[in-house]
Amino acid sequence: MDKLSRLAINDEGFIFDPATGNSFTTNRVGLWIIQQLKDGKDTEQILQSLLDKFVVEPEVAQRDLMDFLAQLRVYHLI
Repeated sequence: MDKLSRLAINDEGFIFDPATGNSFTTNRVGLWIIQQLKDGKDTEQILQSLLDKFVVEPEVAQRDLMDFLAQLRVYHLI
């Protein structure tokens, strides 16, 4: 997750990539997922943690996590 470590992230969900000059925004769950990735967690670990931490149906959590990870790939962050 080397690319994630270079990001400047504030508590309101503003994310800045100094290497590219790109900026992004996300919500608190997105911030949490990014932190999990930075901590070295894999997709299954993040999904299980999502289910433990938030009130969400497993199918919804998995879909939303996969969508968010796909978005991070579009931005070349993972």
